[in-house]
Amino acid sequence: MNWYLQSSEDCDVAKSTRIRLARNLNEFKFNLEKKEDIEKLEKKVKDNLYSIGYGLKFLRLRDMDDITKMSLVEKNLISPEFALKRGETGSILINDDENICIMVGGENHLAIQVFNCGIDLENTLNLAIELDEKIGDVLGYAISRKYGYLTSCPNDVGTGLKASVMVHLPALSKTKNTRKILEAISSFGMNIRGIYVENAKIQDDMYQISNKQTIGVTEKEIIRNLKIIVQKIVEQERQARKLLAKDELELEDIIYRSYGILTNCRKISYEESRTLLSDIKLGTDLGILRELSDLKVQKLYLYTKPANLQKYLGQHYEAIERDIKRADVIKQIINEK
Repeated sequence: MNWYLQSSEDCDVAKSTRIRLARNLNEFKFNLEKKEDIEKLEKKVKDNLYSIGYGLKFLRLRDMDDITKMSLVEKNLISPEFALKRGETGSILINDDENICIMVGGENHLAIQVFNCGIDLENTLNLAIELDEKIGDVLGYAISRKYGYLTSCPNDVGTGLKASVMVHLPALSKTKNTRKILEAISSFGMNIRGIYVENAKIQDDMYQISNKQTIGVTEKEIIRNLKIIVQKIVEQERQARKLLAKDELELEDIIYRSYGILTNCRKISYEESRTLLSDIKLGTDLGILRELSDLKVQKLYLYTKPANLQKYLGQHYEAIERDIKRADVIKQIINEK
């Protein structure tokens, strides 16, 4: 299975790990805007694809329909900005497992990304470095002895490394401790953002924690510091879950009300479904909701998203039709044998 459908011992709180390395080639200008310049970059990358290896395929965004592009965004394989700004000029290198996805022709020439489930920062970094060194040998990077890897944005200069872990914090939210915890973490030099933000409210209790500093520190130091912070978050969330579990009936009522709506609704919006899924995942992780497996919960998270819902069904639907089909797909996944 692809990494976004897998589970690990940490997946109750820490859903996934991403390592991103910003890189530029030494024979091209930074911030490529002209179509012909980006095409030269693409040709350079494509011509050397076999030498890079790793089962990577070259795909142009302009050859994809909008639903396919958005499905990649929803899987967090490409950024919304890349899909929007580079929809006609950008491209990606991706393997079948989709744990490697390299954005080509974005803010930097290459954004090398490696993904894994749970907290797996060391192994994910090791694969990213291995891949990075191979690409650097083949294509040649813009690098300074003094500053390290040169990037279009000064915030990425140095290692060019952005490591992040996605965490699910429903208990901290329900005990009104989320803001306090996240503000404390921010003071330790980490970036924190909600995965989905509407009207300043995080609707699915998902947050991404990542490093701010890229220069003056090594890759291993970045990973070590981030891991310490994430493990503290996991510990705080699990303590909050124990506190919630003291009122067992109240917690069970919240979880089974959400489960009841999901299993019986005839139509449901994406916004409502992800709010309910936060409770469902909490109930499954705590062993309260035994009707669902981890895999089914992961599928519900993925295939209720608008583009991946349509990819799952193999057909395009307007918004109101998607709400009806979403309810059907939820029932299909829940009832899978």
